[in-house]
Amino acid sequence: MEESISGFKQRGDWGDVVEHGERITLALREAGADSDAFHEFDDWRPKSHERIDEDVSEKTAAQASVGEGDGEKAGQSPGDDLQTAGEKLTESYEKVEEDDTEGAVERWGESINHVARAADSASRKALRRVEDAVYQKVMTQVAPYYFDNELISANVTEVGRGENGETFEFEVNVNDDDLKSEVSEILAEYESEIDRWHVETEKRTEDVAAAEGVEPPEEEGGPESTMT
Repeated sequence: MEESISGFKQRGDWGDVVEHGERITLALREAGADSDAFHEFDDWRPKSHERIDEDVSEKTAAQASVGEGDGEKAGQSPGDDLQTAGEKLTESYEKVEEDDTEGAVERWGESINHVARAADSASRKALRRVEDAVYQKVMTQVAPYYFDNELISANVTEVGRGENGETFEFEVNVNDDDLKSEVSEILAEYESEIDRWHVETEKRTEDVAAAEGVEPPEEEGGPESTMT
């Protein structure tokens, strides 16, 4: 793993980038991250069973899209809201005729809210259509697999293809400097633990061999390996 101002970067095969995402997710969790933004990244990051050009691409398009407004969440189309706005406006006039000023103002306010919500829904739908066209024609050629929210900025790119398969690069940046520093320290501990595990495993092999009265296996490339 490489660390720089732009984030934590890992280059390797699909298994390497999947493991990189797992470590960063675990480090974030250890650092106390448990917000919606954290779970969004956890959902998006590459998984071992996924394909980059299908699953990760689809998740990228979904997370990049403009979210639903209040009207859409309520299951109302712009036309529904405009119809309701008209009904509220009619009720407002009726309240005026009944000399109910307070009721008239209340219905008028509700009418304006529905008009605004209809405009918001229509705008969001129009933006999504534009986004889809831009994503399909432009972003897939530039940076097709990216993620961005208030917590994390990340991207996965395919950087090579050879006899041993595809090579990818996965870069993740933690947007909060204090949290990024803490995650960096935790990731360094992970690296240290892995190194110690390899060293301890090798030592234990030698210890067991000595205890059982046998010679430890020669390392590949050692003197014995050259004998015929």
